[in-house]
Formats: sequence, structure tokens, C-alpha cells
Amino acid sequence: MPIKICVLTSAHPAFDVRIFHKECKSLARAGYDVTLVAPHRESQSIDGVTLRAVAPATGRFERWFKTTWAVYRAAVAVDADVYHFHDPELLPVGLLLRARGKKAIYDIHEDWPLTVSYKPYVPKWLQRPLAKICSIVESLTVRHFSGLIAATPEIAARFSGHSNVCVVQNYPIREEFFSEGTENSARSDYVTYVGLRITKARGAEEMVRAMGLLAESHSIRLKLAGAIEPTALLQQLEATPGWTSIDYLGSLGRAGVSELIRNAIAGLVVLHPEPNYVSSHPVKLFEYMCAGIPVIASDFPVFRSIIDGAKCGILVDPLSDRQIADAIKFLYTHPEDARVMGARGRLAVSSRYNWQHEEQTLLEMYNRMCHAAESCEQLGSQLT
Repeated sequence: MPIKICVLTSAHPAFDVRIFHKECKSLARAGYDVTLVAPHRESQSIDGVTLRAVAPATGRFERWFKTTWAVYRAAVAVDADVYHFHDPELLPVGLLLRARGKKAIYDIHEDWPLTVSYKPYVPKWLQRPLAKICSIVESLTVRHFSGLIAATPEIAARFSGHSNVCVVQNYPIREEFFSEGTENSARSDYVTYVGLRITKARGAEEMVRAMGLLAESHSIRLKLAGAIEPTALLQQLEATPGWTSIDYLGSLGRAGVSELIRNAIAGLVVLHPEPNYVSSHPVKLFEYMCAGIPVIASDFPVFRSIIDGAKCGILVDPLSDRQIADAIKFLYTHPEDARVMGARGRLAVSSRYNWQHEEQTLLEMYNRMCHAAESCEQLGSQLT
């Protein structure tokens, strides 16, 4: 019988790229029996993965206090050999599953305590003590889990004392964005930003204002894909000079994202210098590179090492509308330079920054956990 894996999320959509399209599909292809418990309208089987749906929450508090326990009940019903959960709010669920004698893996997407500083619903006076509480809770609970998967080396360093930590970075699936031996020869007159959410901390205001600086002299447009949050921010942006040069597309499927990126002049990653972002490895950066377009990114040390190393884009002060506008203008008016940068980025992804490489790390961790335990059980039965 194949080993049963149950993947859990309460905060992410069922078809989240890292969770479903990368990790779940990779595990299913490797021969594991994979069930994903996630908020969705209906249960189904797709691409070798069984999706067990729980009712989506209507708000943040309902998700914390109702969806998490719906996820736990569904997880217990699956009766898997290994549980792999993705959200800090599921830490209590992971502990309960461990108490039932199950293996549990905590997949850490972000440096959770550092995210508190830019949560709009957390009052300023509460941010520092709450971040400290989050750090303590995470540190006390992770020691009980069978394994930890960190999305970046910086996150993994926080948990170096754990006996089983591996880094599985959120690099793109190459085939989503290009075919080997092909190169984009023509692009539309637009730059793009693609993300699950578009917020102030992700540079929404600066991007729109930068387009306002370009509007009089150039016909470039900015295509935004993702959900602008909160609603008040959308209203604010609509009243900002530059909005007339924006095409707001909302959330797109994977095929739509791929087409949008592949045909752009450049991709923007102008995150604010928030503690969690400064050390992040945003997947959109690597998706832009994978699609063969240059990137315009915040001048953070981690981004600099990637972009300068590959010579695939322009670094800017993310709080400077002018620097963002100048970078867009340069790539628009120097198409050959943009083409060469894009080709270098694609080469870097093809050789290093791709999911196929990270998939092996994921499968090696599962192989160590599951098959080593399986061998021990077989040896025990032979001895008795």
C-alpha cells in the first residue's frame, strides 16, 4: 500500500501554486497517496491528488476559530501516515496530530513574527509584543514536529537547532513559462506586477505614481494581476495620478498569469523594506526570469545577489516613484538591453532557480522520514 500523505491548509486557496501545483503533484508523481485538505467549494480528484474540501471562511476570525478545526476533523478522517501543514494558525492542529502518534511536517512559507509589522489589522502598539509572542509560540511548538520545510535559507536558519530541517524554495516550474529553445521576439507595450495580493507594502502606490510620471511622454501601461487589498486601497489608487495607465485584471489562473508575464516588457517586484520582505525570495521574481523578461526589483541584499549575479534586471529604491519610472523607461527605450537581460534571467532559472531542483529536496526528505521508518518496522517484525 502506498504511504498516505495529508497536506493541510486553512489560509491558502486549494490550488495554491506551492502547495498544490508543486508539492502535492510532486508527491503524487512519486507514488504517494496524497490528500489535500483545503478551503474549497467541493471535493474532487485532480492530477493524482484527492482534494477534501472544507467550507471557505467568510472572514479572518471565522478562519482562525472555525476553519482550522474543520481542517483538523477532516485530517483525522483521512488517517494518513504523514501530515504536512502550511499555516502558522495550524500549529495547534499539528500538535494534536502528533499526540495521535502521527508524523507532522510544518512548511514555513514566511518568517511569521516578522509579518506582524505590516498586518493592517494589527494596531501599532500591539505589533512588537505580538511578534514576540508569535516567535515564542513557534519556537516552542516546532520542536515536537517530525520535520520542518523552510521556503528560504534565512527562514531555515531560525530553526537550525531542529534535527530535521530542509530548504525547499518556491522556484517556478519551467514549463509553465517557456519551452526549451524558444525566446520571446515581440512584446506588448506594458510592464506587469503579478501577485496573490496587491497591497501598500508590496509597492502598489509607488507603481501607480511611477506610471503617472511616464504618462505624458510614453504610452506604456502597467497591468496589475491579483487582488488589491483592502478595498479602501483600490479607491485610493483610482484617485491617484497614473491610474489612467493601469489595467487592473484581478486574479488570473495559471495560464493567464503565464501569458501575461511572457508578453511583458518587464516584471515589477518593488516590495517595501519590511523585515520579512528584505530576506524574502518572492516567486514572482523567478517567474519573471523564467519567462525571459527583465525584472525591476527592490534593492535588497538578497535580490541584489540574484539579479546582479544573473545580470537580469534593474534594482531600485522601492519607495522612489522616480527610480521605478526611470527603470521602466530605460527598458522600454532600450529593447535590446531588455532582451539580453531577459535571456540571462531565463538561463539562470533553467540552470538553477527551478522547481525540478527543489522537488528532489522535497522527495529526499520524505524518503528519509517514510522509508527509514518503514525499514525499522520491517526489521522489528522480523525480530519478533
